[in-house]
Amino acid sequence: MNFLRGMLLPVGIIACWFSLSKLNQLNSFLIPSPAVIYQTAISLFSSGVLLNHILISLYRVLLGFGITVLLAFPLAVLVGLQRNIERYLNPFLHFLRQIPPIACIPIIILWFGIGEKSKLVVIVLAAFFPVFLNCLEGFLKCDNKLIEVGIAYGFNKHKRFFQIMLPAALPSIILGMRLGLGYSWRALIGAELIAASSGIGYMIIEGEQISRPDIVIVGIVMIGLFGYLVDYIFTIISNWLMPWREEVDDGSRSNQRAV
Repeated sequence: MNFLRGMLLPVGIIACWFSLSKLNQLNSFLIPSPAVIYQTAISLFSSGVLLNHILISLYRVLLGFGITVLLAFPLAVLVGLQRNIERYLNPFLHFLRQIPPIACIPIIILWFGIGEKSKLVVIVLAAFFPVFLNCLEGFLKCDNKLIEVGIAYGFNKHKRFFQIMLPAALPSIILGMRLGLGYSWRALIGAELIAASSGIGYMIIEGEQISRPDIVIVGIVMIGLFGYLVDYIFTIISNWLMPWREEVDDGSRSNQRAV
């Protein structure tokens, strides 16, 4: 039912768009009709061009995000466990946090060229702070009373981390990774729009250069669809890792209905 309600707005927009196109109220060169967009998407998909660009972009996002997690999560654990380190890292990290990754693209291209390395660097810069800061917040907010209970039961540091701190920080970790994945996707498209020879962003800029707004719109729609799909899959994984969240949500909804 929620899915059907959520589809009302996009279906309504497409219906209005289609009606205005049929009535010749839109410039067909600048805003092609939904039928033209659909035909272009089918043509690009049948030729393999669209699928190739999508797979390349997804590969870059997943690889860059994986590198980000390998860098950000251990650093968050280190700072969370050794809190004295935070006062040394905090000013520098917050300085870097204020710099948009897109602003770094020119210097990144000078250093790494327009190959895969530059795009991975952009993704890492975009996703690092959402992952790191949320993971760190999860560890810092761990209830000290739980740790004291673990000490009372004779838990060593290893056991306290994996059985107390990590489960307590897991919601923040999942949130940070979900945000980081979204930032990765958006940063990659920005990098591909500026310097790339493949990927969805490249397909969009190529469509603009050859005056094909239908290709541009297909690319934009694909970005939204696959960004939504990746986020949805990540949500399913997070619910599997934290099944108690669904139970809490269901309980809160029941209480609200009862009230």
